[in-house]
Amino acid sequence: MIRKSMLLLLALAFSVIAVAPALAQNPIEVKVWIAFTDGRLDWAREKAAAFNQQFPQYNVIIEGYDNYETLFASTALAFENNTQPSVVQYFEAATQNALDAKTASGEPQFKPIFEALAGREEVNGIRADFDDIVPAVRNYYTIDGQFASMPWNTSSAIMFSNANMLEAAGVESIPDTWAGIEEACAKIMAMENAPAHCITWPNHGWFFEQSVAQQGAELVNNGNGRQARATETFIASDAAIAFVSWWKSMQDKGYYVYTGAQRDWTGTYNAFIAQNVAFLIYSSSDTTLITKDAREAGFEAVASFMPHNGDVEYVGNLIGGATLWLTNGLSKEAEDAALTFLLWFSNTENAAEWHQVTGYIPIRTSAVELLEAQGWYEENPNSRVASAQLAAAKPSSATAGALVGGFPAIRNVVTTAIENILVNNADVVETLKAAQQDANRILEEYNLLNG
Repeated sequence: MIRKSMLLLLALAFSVIAVAPALAQNPIEVKVWIAFTDGRLDWAREKAAAFNQQFPQYNVIIEGYDNYETLFASTALAFENNTQPSVVQYFEAATQNALDAKTASGEPQFKPIFEALAGREEVNGIRADFDDIVPAVRNYYTIDGQFASMPWNTSSAIMFSNANMLEAAGVESIPDTWAGIEEACAKIMAMENAPAHCITWPNHGWFFEQSVAQQGAELVNNGNGRQARATETFIASDAAIAFVSWWKSMQDKGYYVYTGAQRDWTGTYNAFIAQNVAFLIYSSSDTTLITKDAREAGFEAVASFMPHNGDVEYVGNLIGGATLWLTNGLSKEAEDAALTFLLWFSNTENAAEWHQVTGYIPIRTSAVELLEAQGWYEENPNSRVASAQLAAAKPSSATAGALVGGFPAIRNVVTTAIENILVNNADVVETLKAAQQDANRILEEYNLLNG
């Protein structure tokens, strides 16, 4: 009898041992798609590995895509084929598209973060502290009083200057207005060993939007799409015409160089590092890399606010970057797995480290305080600029940023119009008016399908 009892206990023990590894080998999978294939993807995967170790019941898998546009298209196709991931990184211009996106059955493709939290202040011990999100990010992504997605990578358009070149040219301070840039460029281009050109930036709709906002103007109607759904664009506004006219005049003077390709981040970056230009207006997301690459190239890169139109009041700049969206229709267990990762991924320590590795601003006030305490900003003054620029913006519908359907397609209309102006000497006003008509058609068609 004793022998039979012992055998029964041993059998039960072996069954528990057999079941435990099986459970450990089948954690809940969380697929996350992001728009990076460089070191930023490596960093995200390192964090996912750390998360999986801390939460062995989950398995986060990060997949990278070449850019936001490719990821945007791939996600739409995945929903058609019912192969969508748990989490998708959407850039800020796709916010309205994400809010409106529906499955074939008419259900929303994404579930608002606040809805998934359902009033909970933590998930699996990870706090959901949205009051800690810095104001510029909170203002952009707060829709109807709530966060629809989880902030992650946030940037602003800032300027980098070749300090050595400015000193050689006798430029005593970094210019902060368009007129100041022209004066500095005149001195730089008069040097005996002048660079081929003075300044560059990518032909990307984001810089157009930044300059419009700087001048206090809206990109679309209805309070930049935040009081009601946007139904009209203002691509040919006075602010837009002023910026593009200045842009073209800088090219005509030989100061601005166009690489010949729309959205050419790499070409403009390389022109600055090769010292073919003295100024680069660029995304703050690469602040850490630009500072390092410039030092290795033998010069000091100094970051500053994006120059603005000195003839009108400076209102402030917009954010850029993206958030992480939770897909709809997940099981309760899978949804909590994704929520746990989203909250952990954006915690104070990770937000601070992400900023240090890249240059994206720390999205949490607590992360800024941590970096201050560590002496990071004192040792890396360039890293402070983007956060300071966003903090300096006056709260308004202009600086909150446009919320508009079909935004990615509208951006393409803008960059195509500007390329026509730069390459073919097309008239600024007439070209922007035609672009506005095209953009309005895109918006009208979008609203008919999604309004």
